[in-house]
Amino acid sequence: MPRAFPAVFALLIVGMMLSAAAQQPPAAQQPPAQPQAPQPRPDDPPHETFFYKNGTLELEAYFFKPTGAGPFPLVVYNHGSRANQERLEWPVYFIARLVVPAGYALLVPERRGYGKSQGATFTEEIGPDERGQRFVDRLALEAADVNAAVDYAKKTFPIDPKRIVMQGYSFGGIVTTLAAAKSTSLRAIVNQAPGALNWDKSPELRTELIAAAKKIRVPMICMAAENDLTTESARVICATAKAAGAAAEVKIYTPFTHPTNPNPRAPGHALFAPIGVDIWKQDLLDFLAKQTR
Repeated sequence: MPRAFPAVFALLIVGMMLSAAAQQPPAAQQPPAQPQAPQPRPDDPPHETFFYKNGTLELEAYFFKPTGAGPFPLVVYNHGSRANQERLEWPVYFIARLVVPAGYALLVPERRGYGKSQGATFTEEIGPDERGQRFVDRLALEAADVNAAVDYAKKTFPIDPKRIVMQGYSFGGIVTTLAAAKSTSLRAIVNQAPGALNWDKSPELRTELIAAAKKIRVPMICMAAENDLTTESARVICATAKAAGAAAEVKIYTPFTHPTNPNPRAPGHALFAPIGVDIWKQDLLDFLAKQTR
């Protein structure tokens, strides 16, 4: 009996360890790490955060400017959808690194439901599979937010009101197209993969974007990667604006895939995120210089 005790004791210890381990959630069930907004680099241009109104909503935005007194030409950048990261603040440093050293001020509206802006997030208001009229109406309201930010900037910051270029990527491209159709403030437009992920599954979106493109009269460049989900959104928007009298060009880039986070459904959509900037930055800067000189 004395010799059996250590074996029994050992079995008890092992049982306790297994029981404790069983109470821990498996790795796959551990809560995901909280997303973190990109942090500025030491050499990034400084910016100020401000709030402006559109109707009853108080909305957040960021403003970067070059050194000097101005007035400066202005780039207005419309970000994409940021699913699961809507409430993080995103000053879009990678665009600031391009345009501010080249002499442009940069305005980045957060739009309703993003960052610290008031209003429901897109995810709260529109379901992931809802791409009908409510989807289009929500983005039209975000376009109104952007135009309100431009009006505020014209009154507040040292910018040249005759040299304002609007740029947008993905959802931001949808917003850019809708905003441009109702704005008299813009000198030119840069449209990057506008609505590419939703073009084929939302007839309402296609109808709205085509109607908006018919009202655009300022020069526009539409950019897309060959292996995005579609290039038709960029092609059709620019072709429609051109048919209506605007100077419009389309730039289709060779296939692109994110090296560490590929999207099997639409690999080329990542081209206009920070990872692909070296491919299209010179085209952007050349277009800005041509339109704002």
